[in-house]
Amino acid sequence: MKENVKPLLVTSALFGILGVFMGGHLAGAGDYSLRAVHAHALVVGWLSLFSWGIYYQIFTSQGWLSKVHTWTAIIGTTGLVIGMWVYNTVGSTLTMISFIVGGTILMISYILFLFIVIKQK
Repeated sequence: MKENVKPLLVTSALFGILGVFMGGHLAGAGDYSLRAVHAHALVVGWLSLFSWGIYYQIFTSQGWLSKVHTWTAIIGTTGLVIGMWVYNTVGSTLTMISFIVGGTILMISYILFLFIVIKQK
């Protein structure tokens, strides 16, 4: 496995498990108040991180920019999903700030990925 692939795929798998269990709980409880958290865990956490991991496995795009992208993606996704979850269950300004910061870091990772793809030969 190439560099940056394993952290992305392992984190993706963890978010996939979280999303599946959360979806089962939401359906079983009949309470869909956390559906946005469930959707972000699966779409951003599982799908995006998995896609980036596969991209890095297929294309040779290693270096400092891909390392920064990998870790901003993981940190941003984790901050966004956990912040959203805590905000929707506890609800405080501090947790809202945490998912805004996580979302901003995640947005930076998407922009970095755009630069990586454009730079790719």
